[in-house]
Amino acid sequence: MSFSPLIRQLIDALRGLPGVGPKTAQRMALNMLERDRNVARHLAHALEAAMDGVGYCSRCRMLSETDICSLCSDPRRDDGLLCILQSPADVWAIEQAGGFNGRYFVLKGHLSPIDGQGPEEIGIPALLQALEGREVTEVILATNPTVEGEATAHYIANLLRPRGIRVSRLAHGIPLGGELEFIDGGTLAHALAGRTPIA
Repeated sequence: MSFSPLIRQLIDALRGLPGVGPKTAQRMALNMLERDRNVARHLAHALEAAMDGVGYCSRCRMLSETDICSLCSDPRRDDGLLCILQSPADVWAIEQAGGFNGRYFVLKGHLSPIDGQGPEEIGIPALLQALEGREVTEVILATNPTVEGEATAHYIANLLRPRGIRVSRLAHGIPLGGELEFIDGGTLAHALAGRTPIA
């Protein structure tokens, strides 16, 4: 049995969401149409409002409804500490974890020449411009621990070291509560290389 054009259009639209395959999209579409039309209308309204009203902060490039986001406009944050991340989702992860009170700069992904993602595409010129006139003493590179994320971190570190800015990287290693026998070799190698003395 094939679906009508409008149902097929809804299923295809839902399949565009990350992690949603054809069966999940089909279940979601049919559930909305059969049971939760008010919820679906509310979702459609919220999506339209977000698409029209959410842009990017002109300072850190975080998702924001205003030109300067609430994180950048907070005077209690440390201007000397800048954390560079790959996406707005990474900022929310750091904020939810707590313990960081500096500023952020959001790249648009990571360096990947194969995918046409060079320094300009991910925002390296905007990062260098954002550093002009600011008294940043330390930059924390919080790109993902993938080959591309590591390459991006090294590229940025090489650009910033001549400016006299301390450059650090998020630690990689064994998760809290983890057991060594279940940790993969790459993670263990990172943990050994990044070991720190016990105070």
